Amino acid sequence: MTYSRGGVKIPHITVEYTDNLKEETNISLLLKSLNEVLIARSPTFPIGGIRSRAIELQHYYVADGSQDDAFVHVTLKIGAGRSDEVKQETSQAMFDVITTHFSEVFNRRSLALSLELVEFSEAGTFKKNNIHKRFK
Repeated sequence: MTYSRGGVKIPHITVEYTDNLKEETNISLLLKSLNEVLIARSPTFPIGGIRSRAIELQHYYVADGSQDDAFVHVTLKIGAGRSDEVKQETSQAMFDVITTHFSEVFNRRSLALSLELVEFSEAGTFKKNNIHKRFK
């Protein structure tokens, strides 16, 4: 079992998407594809620490509200310590997955896609995880 206050650079993915997209796309497949980007970069991103989740937004307002606009915003949270090159390359690979996943929807409707990388300090984070041992 892993318990730490720092040192483990866990990646967490949060996909926020407007509920007017739920019938037009497979969000579970998107989460799987995003995880695969990080898995391919192990051990830089420990497989046992990868978490992804999606939040369907029911209350939102886009632009002037006059259209049935949609958006997807992905946040990748990682622990501090990776190079700028690794962060840039990983973010680009993830954004490529997002744009490919939504390409057909993007061509049919108004849609905004975005990705944000958040690097957080390990100070003040607490973790307990026995999943890591499966990937050693």
